[in-house]
Parts: sequence; structure tokens; C-alpha cells
Amino acid sequence: MTTDLLAPFKLNNSIELQNRVLMAPLTRCMADDNLVPTQAMVEYYARRADAGLIISEATIIRPDAQGYPNVPGLFSDEQIQGWKKVTDAVHANGGKMFAQLWHVGRVAHPHFFDGEVLAPSAIGIEGSVPRMRELTYQTPKAATTEDIKGLVADYVKAAENAIEAGFDGIEIHGANGYLLDQFLHFASNQRGDEYGQTPENMSRFPLEVVDAVIAAIGAEKTGLRLSPGAYFNMDEDNRDKAVFDYLLSELNTRELAYIHGGIFDDSMRFESLDNQTISEYLRTNYTGTLVGVGSYDFDSAKQAISNNKFDLIAIGRAFIANPDYIEKLKQGQELTAYSDEMLAELV
Repeated sequence: MTTDLLAPFKLNNSIELQNRVLMAPLTRCMADDNLVPTQAMVEYYARRADAGLIISEATIIRPDAQGYPNVPGLFSDEQIQGWKKVTDAVHANGGKMFAQLWHVGRVAHPHFFDGEVLAPSAIGIEGSVPRMRELTYQTPKAATTEDIKGLVADYVKAAENAIEAGFDGIEIHGANGYLLDQFLHFASNQRGDEYGQTPENMSRFPLEVVDAVIAAIGAEKTGLRLSPGAYFNMDEDNRDKAVFDYLLSELNTRELAYIHGGIFDDSMRFESLDNQTISEYLRTNYTGTLVGVGSYDFDSAKQAISNNKFDLIAIGRAFIANPDYIEKLKQGQELTAYSDEMLAELV
């Protein structure tokens, strides 16, 4: 039997989605200078409310989480009220929306805030800030245990702020070479304390964040994005698999809303994951709801879900090009092809 991706899907006892097609988080850098969502963003998300679930663009939890210009935040009253306009518009059009909570770790830049760049270890990366190439990355400070406690508290506060702003839940961004992901890979985590060296220790901070957020807003409203395969601002290390094996065994007991793979192209295979793709590895090791992502179109996603590779699909570029993506699928209409020029403005 072929799975009907446009039929409703029960995420859990609290949340039912109108279909299995999620709008992927898409960083567009369109907030104002105070990192407050704009009216253009209200209209942008409202037009796409017929997605099964909109996952917001990555949204920073506090000032030192910022590594890109004009990304939205969820730590000020003004930002909360700005997001409330977005969620109200999405709900008015029948949609549901999760906020993706973000700290970029060692790819933050003090141009955006007053303070130090934090990471698991004092290991920098080469390169410069996207859209601001004159700003090169700096060697970060290794976070102290007190820093880590503060970070956990700020993830929780951001999750609480998201619920106050009207989001239906949140997705913790633990993927793509950003802060939580940096703790999970040997290339970026060379700590000698209780947050480094072993799978249990390297998983400790991400699990502390997950557990604290669950305690604050509930597991049914909490998703998590993960990149078991290192590929973005990160070097692959065959020791990483043991970390994710342990992490996923722990997450299997948490009853999260979902886990979302973090990958740009899910055909990539990783030697460190026994030559599996990210979605194959996650499906093998995680028993809960799984969101696939990475260069799928509707037809290839339908085939993958029918073959039990994952349960839901997150679509990105096609939603940029087609605000009415779901309606076009229902009507069998031709989709507008994505092009990079579309990133210049919100439509």
C-alpha cells in the first residue's frame, strides 16, 4: 500500500497534523535589526499554513547564539510579540507551527553581541559569516560548567517563550554543526570533564537540554533535530557513532514529538555510520516518529515513507518557490521550480 502523504497524521495524543508534509526550517535572515519578526514574515508563513507542520526558521535563544545577520530571536518581549503575530496568522489559516530553537556555538560572532563565543572546546573553524564575509570566525571559549547550566536555562526560557508566542511546540536544533551538535562529535568536543571523552558524557548537555525543555512544556511539544553524520563545519570521526548510539538509546525513552534528520542531501552515506545515510541510521536506532529531509521531492518522499524509511517529510526549497505547495499537489498542478534568486525576498 502506498502511503497517502496528504492524509492527516496523528503526531501524538495532543497534536494532529493535516498531512505528513512539513515545511522545513529555512533561514531567510528577514527579521528586523532587533531580531523581531516582520510583517513580511507574518505573510510568508501564513501563506504556507496548509503544510502539516511549519518548522520556523532557526531562532536564537539568547544574544550570543547569533552567527547570521537579521535572524529572529525568542528572548525579548518584542520578539515574543512579533512571533505571536506569525502564529496567529498561521492558526487563522488552519496551520500548526513549531519554533526551532538555535544556538550556533562556535560559528557565532561577537559582531552581533557583547561577549565571548562559546563552544564545547576552544577549537575554531575556518571561514566567515554568511552574507558578511568580512567577519571571520574566531577561536571560541570552552564553555564552563556554569556556562552550560546557563545555556540549559536559556533553552528552557526560549521554549517557554515560544509557547507564550503561540507556537504549538518547539524543535531543538541539535544538528548541522551548531552548539548541541558540537558536543556530540569528537572533532569539536575535546573536553576532559563530565561533558567530554565518552558517549555518555558527550551526550550529557544535549540530554540536559531535552529533559529540561520536556519538564517545562511537555515531551509531546518537543522535537529534536540531529546530524549523526558530520558534514557541515565538522570533520567526520568514526568514534562519533558510539555517541549517537548512546544518545538515541536514551531518547527512545523520552517520547518526543519527533526526531528530524539534519542533512542537505539524504543520499549521502557516512563511513562513520557503517555506510548508512542519516535517515537509515536514525530509523535503525530510533523507535519514535522520524522526519526525513534532504533533496526529496513529493514522489520520492512518498516512496520512502511507504517503504518505512521515515514517517514524515520536511520540504524546503519547494515551499519557498510555491507558497501554495500543498494545494498544487492536491490539484495535480505543475510546481514552480526553485531558483536562488527567490532568496532575495519573501513571497
